[in-house]
Amino acid sequence: MESEQYLAANLRRAVAEDPRTAELGIRITVRGDNVMLSGDVACADRRAVLEEVLHEAAPQLKILNDVRVTPAGEPEGEEDLR
Repeated sequence: MESEQYLAANLRRAVAEDPRTAELGIRITVRGDNVMLSGDVACADRRAVLEEVLHEAAPQLKILNDVRVTPAGEPEGEEDLR
């Protein structure tokens, strides 16, 4: 079996290179049979697709998804520069 660090690096690469996700800011940690995800994404769909990509890359691992959805819309109102 691959080392946890090597496996985590491969999973980070899968998430970064898959056109469905192309995420660079997601933290991926492997502990035993668990993959822990953390970070922020712009929508719930992206959060779900992260799990899909990881499940395809490592179906034997249990995914613990702690990724937060933080919408990245346009700012509301005017910025007050002083």
